[in-house]
Amino acid sequence: MDAVDATVERLRAQCLSRGVSGIRSLARFFRRLDQDGSRVLDARELRRGLAELGMLLDEAEAEGVCKRWDRDGSGTLDLEEFLRALRPPMSQAREAVIAAAFAKLDRSGDGVVTVDDLRGVYSGRAHPKVQSGEWREDDVLRCFLDTFDSSEKDGQVTLAEFQDYYSGLSASVDTDEEFVAMMTSAWQL
Repeated sequence: MDAVDATVERLRAQCLSRGVSGIRSLARFFRRLDQDGSRVLDARELRRGLAELGMLLDEAEAEGVCKRWDRDGSGTLDLEEFLRALRPPMSQAREAVIAAAFAKLDRSGDGVVTVDDLRGVYSGRAHPKVQSGEWREDDVLRCFLDTFDSSEKDGQVTLAEFQDYYSGLSASVDTDEEFVAMMTSAWQL
């Protein structure tokens, strides 16, 4: 494990030691640090903010964390990138139940869930906006799909996007058994 991974592990342990709300409270903290509303932090801002949490990083560590988890190559770390890095890895049991839920939605089997796939699994006819005539059923299905879609709402959800959504939720569920039971019930697996 290199120094950056060790730093992220320390950050993750500190967040998780605060219980279920640890990562969420860290998200609120980072939003406060974002003085210009850009939703990004550079290494200096990250270092200053973590020092307020009692996590002292030297300049090289802060820069290393930013570089390692900067997925879009912007040179800064946005909140989503940082929170993704802090989420604990999921167990095989959690990954398997997420894949099973995705497979239930992906009726075409092409690895991408679209509104067409959802039509065969869910009905939006009972939604109040459909009943009032404000929305069509496809609008409800698209809204549902957007829940799992990445920040670019393209109407298509990949397994990676679905897993990413549930990895955030997974971080707040203590045991594999609880997570699997929740997913099994929610998706009627």
